[in-house]
Amino acid sequence: MPPGFAFRGPGLDRAELLRDDPARLDALWPSARVLVVDAEGLARFPRPPRETAPATGAEATPGDVAQRGDSLAGARPAEASLLGLDGDTAWFVLPHEALAAPLAGRLGLREAAATWPALPAAALAQARALLHWQQRHRYCGACGEAVQRARAGYSATCPGCQLEHYPRTDPAVIVAVSDGRRLLLGRQASWPAGRWSVLAGFVEPGESLEQALVREVMEEASVPVRSTCYSGSQPWPFPGSLMVGFHALGEPVEPKVSDELEQARWFTKAELEAAVAAGEVTLSPRLSISRTLIEEWLAQQG
Repeated sequence: MPPGFAFRGPGLDRAELLRDDPARLDALWPSARVLVVDAEGLARFPRPPRETAPATGAEATPGDVAQRGDSLAGARPAEASLLGLDGDTAWFVLPHEALAAPLAGRLGLREAAATWPALPAAALAQARALLHWQQRHRYCGACGEAVQRARAGYSATCPGCQLEHYPRTDPAVIVAVSDGRRLLLGRQASWPAGRWSVLAGFVEPGESLEQALVREVMEEASVPVRSTCYSGSQPWPFPGSLMVGFHALGEPVEPKVSDELEQARWFTKAELEAAVAAGEVTLSPRLSISRTLIEEWLAQQG
């Protein structure tokens, strides 16, 4: 995996203007790279990925992770959605159920993030989120009529009430809160034993990101936040979120958890490093922005 968290780019050129050009999309299809994704969000292949994996130490190529359009269908299927361009090569996603015969190989997005180059891993994240929206928005939320897909998979129109629908992304804040010398970490009861991470939560209607951050930290740990500083963002297609990362300065009060967390506590740099070294604390995996926020804080401590 490249340094930093997964799915952060550079990604494909989204080629938004091509979405309204079906003739051009048809011409690009035969040589296009196509990701086949099933209803569970798994990438599908003719054979298990381990049978076609590159030699040890070699980087996977587009041919290892995606299939050519002309190997899947003679003409571009109506169900194929455009992901974007990599140079002159188009990338599409095709639902697995659109194929005449099932594919045996399966690969999860987290495994792809750990083993694929950055561009195809980001493309799979995009594909998974887009298909999730399509699969769960087949009918108009206003009148119940079946919608009609348009713009290469990126919009849908209701033939009944003419309402237009577009893919949605749910924003969430994730924050490393420090009191100046300690880092606030929490753990959920459902996590593996010893797993700790920074705090996070979804943005509610009418909230700014900063307001959501202050509210979530207070709700989860009863720690007031004094100030915030933006760090970065990460697409998180599990199934369709955007994690917006912050560092924040909090009051040095004793955390008190609600029903959202099992525990919350402050760690000094020395305490956290010692607990990790002893195996008492396991941090978030490196594919997540949460791990980057923790490592940024550790680096700030010198």
